Amino acid sequence: MKLFLVPAVFAICLIAIASSRGDEEKIKPEALPKAVAASLNARFPGAEITGAVKETENGQVVFDIELKQKGRKFESDIKEDGTILEIEKEVAAKDWPKALAAAVAAKYPKSTIKEVMEVNLVKDKKEVPDHLEVTIETSDKKTEEVLASLDGKKITEEPAEPVEPKKDANKSK
Repeated sequence: MKLFLVPAVFAICLIAIASSRGDEEKIKPEALPKAVAASLNARFPGAEITGAVKETENGQVVFDIELKQKGRKFESDIKEDGTILEIEKEVAAKDWPKALAAAVAAKYPKSTIKEVMEVNLVKDKKEVPDHLEVTIETSDKKTEEVLASLDGKKITEEPAEPVEPKKDANKSK
C-alpha cells in the first residue's frame, strides 16, 4: 500500500504544479488576436514585439506584451477585445526621480537599480501615470522588482516573490 501512495502523491503534485502554470502561455506575435494586434499597432506604430504571454487575470484573458519602439522598451497589458489596460514605459537613467536612488539604497543597502518602468493605467484611452516599477539587483545578486511612488520617495515591495531576469519569450521554446 505504501509503495502505491508515493507515486500517487508524486503524480498529484505534478498535476498541481502543471495546472498552476496553466494561466500563462507564451505565444508568438503572429498568434495575437486581431483586436489585440490592432490596438498595439495603433498605440505603438512600427514597434517590434519582443515577447508575448497570454494570461488569465481575474477570470479575463489578458495579453502581456513586451516591445521596443525607437529603442525604448515598453510593456502593455491588453484584453482579448483589444482594450489596453496598462502601459509600462522605460525611464532613461537620466530621467529617474532624484529621490529614487536614495530611497532604494535606504531600503535595500548595496543594491543597484537595473531598470525603471513608469506604470500607466489606461482609462478611456487616456494614460495616467500611477507608479514606478523598479528592477534592482540586491547585494546578494538577486533580481527583485519593487514599486516606487512617481516622485521616487516611497518604496514598497511587490506582493510577489523575486523575479527572474526577463528573457525573450519567443526564443525560449
